[in-house]
Amino acid sequence: MANNPLARSPLWVSGLLLLVAGASQTLTLSPWEWWWLGPISMALIVFTIMPLATRHLFLAGWLTGVGLYGSGVTWIYISISEHGNTSTPIAVILMALFVAGVAIVHGLAFWFWGKLGKDSPARRLILFPAVWVLADWVRGWLLTGFPWLYLGTAHVDGPLAGWAPVAGVHGITLIVAGSGSALYALYWLFQARRRTSAGVVAALTLALWLAGPALNRIQWTDLAEEPLSFAAMQGNIPQQIKWDPDFLRDQLVVYLGLTEDDWNRDIILWPETAIPITQDQAGPIIEHIASELGAGSTLVTGIPWYTFSDRREDYTFHNSIMAIGEDAEGVYHKQKLVPFGEYVPLENWLRGLIGFFDLPMSSFSRGPAYQAPLEAGDTKLTPAICYEVAYPDFVAFSARRGNMLVTISNDGWFGDSIGPHQHLQMARMRALETGRYMLRGTNNGVTAIIDEKGQVTERIPQFERAVMRGEVYSASGLTPFMNTGSWPVLTLVAILIVFVRVRVIPRN
Repeated sequence: MANNPLARSPLWVSGLLLLVAGASQTLTLSPWEWWWLGPISMALIVFTIMPLATRHLFLAGWLTGVGLYGSGVTWIYISISEHGNTSTPIAVILMALFVAGVAIVHGLAFWFWGKLGKDSPARRLILFPAVWVLADWVRGWLLTGFPWLYLGTAHVDGPLAGWAPVAGVHGITLIVAGSGSALYALYWLFQARRRTSAGVVAALTLALWLAGPALNRIQWTDLAEEPLSFAAMQGNIPQQIKWDPDFLRDQLVVYLGLTEDDWNRDIILWPETAIPITQDQAGPIIEHIASELGAGSTLVTGIPWYTFSDRREDYTFHNSIMAIGEDAEGVYHKQKLVPFGEYVPLENWLRGLIGFFDLPMSSFSRGPAYQAPLEAGDTKLTPAICYEVAYPDFVAFSARRGNMLVTISNDGWFGDSIGPHQHLQMARMRALETGRYMLRGTNNGVTAIIDEKGQVTERIPQFERAVMRGEVYSASGLTPFMNTGSWPVLTLVAILIVFVRVRVIPRN
């Protein structure tokens, strides 16, 4: 193994470096967007854990996760404390428990990496990016999933952006993590005076980075020649009055007033639960909207839905989005629910313990799979409500049947934090992966139009009551990632894990 100075350092030094390396990954994402820190962070992690014995690797991975989530999801504290009616000490404890819990995934991944790689530097270096991506994938579905802070998301503005419609966000993460391993490999090989091998590693790594800009010039989907006119309304309704019946009329007046000059737009977008009553009570307002819309115009809005569920054999609530208009059709019920925000795990035990477990509208049920897109005239809109836009394969699969993506959210839960900026960046990555325009409507920001390359063309600043207008284009055709999802990347990860072992790569 290379002469690694950390091999003789106290373990607390390694722990501190891993906390810093994990936290630095938050800086690669919005609002900082220092994507170049990604491979540096990965190289620092590899440099730190390479000399560690397997028995120390669980703690090493857990500390890396604590650094990442402790810095990257601070917005959760705002949801718990300010909007969850929870005291500061309890909010801090719940936040700490969440960070510590999610970080366990990285702890197990690092321990697994040590068991597989044993004491072979080559095996460890090759396996590291594979195990990192495997951990990302696991936390994307485990216990409903937490697909947040994927390192590849930073490259919506980075040189690897061109890989997104080919391999998705996990593919980009694999390249970034592999680059971290490659940097350590170069250090190791130069110390061993194996310059030819070092040259091969450098060339392969550089080729992947140079391919990104080339791939980004490819137009994977075909955009319509004629644009559609679009307007989105950002009401900036305070979260404290969102579900207060005394302010129901005021909220509807706000959105009707904002839409006054735009009823003839092809597509009009109101945010998540802009109509804060269920559809069975909202008949008059829905009829009023339909009567105001111009010929061929469609208004898409968030609205709670109360209906009978065949699956549950009972009446249930859904967080939904519907299309209103003469040529409009469709209702979509959210499938990826936010734990504690939209449903309460172990509800019979937790309800009533503290205010956070009794948030308004936290009894939603999951919508059925394989729902049809919304229809706005000839345009099919693939919907994603709030948290759903964080799931790359979920959005890519749904987008196969649509010409345009639409997402609505209420990021008022996160206040003036980094959460809404991260959320917007993930929406941009989904547009880039699918080669489709993304129409994003939020209560208090960031409302935006995102083009098929993941670039924001129009936006409304946060915490402003305003209207955004612009032109959008429907798209046809599928990107490679829409055809395959993350399975090629996961297959490569599995191949590396299965075949990079003692009998394939000897110790030296």
